[in-house]
Amino acid sequence: MFLTVSGPPGSGKSTTAAGLADALEYEHVSGGDIFRAVATERDLSALELNKLAETEDEIDRELDRRQRELAETQGNVVLESRLAGWMAGEHADLRIWLDAPLDVRISRIAEREDKSAEDAREETVARADSEALRYREYYGIDISDLSIYDLVVNTARWSATGVPAVVRTAVETYEPTADEGGIDFDTDYGL
Repeated sequence: MFLTVSGPPGSGKSTTAAGLADALEYEHVSGGDIFRAVATERDLSALELNKLAETEDEIDRELDRRQRELAETQGNVVLESRLAGWMAGEHADLRIWLDAPLDVRISRIAEREDKSAEDAREETVARADSEALRYREYYGIDISDLSIYDLVVNTARWSATGVPAVVRTAVETYEPTADEGGIDFDTDYGL
């Protein structure tokens, strides 16, 4: 199966995707790791790279292209990124969206990155605004539209080990249908 895990910063995407990939013995590919590597290569922070990507669209387009290529050629993969569900398009067997209230996500980010809650909030909100603008501009995607996802989970309701267990249950009981209908990613979004 080709699985995608998406959601905003601090929602538990990385923890869940890694735990799910490990449990299923799938490969785990993180769009965030790719993005951070590009930022490091350019000697920028993730926020600085996000801002630069507002004027240099080749940054996002290259990352998105790599995700689409992976979706077209790989199986038994958990692809994790903010746009993984969109970029995988019809190649994804199951699209998962994780979220949590902003205060919960800010707390997680501040702890993970060893920064103040105020700094984490400012950076997270600025990053989300920057990304939402680019997604809308590049692809006509409204990141708040969750209609493409098969499963939406509020990660504030379960522990870091509980969320992957919930998602794994969904994967193990998944039953694809012959005619899913819905969105034609290539036609509707030019992906």
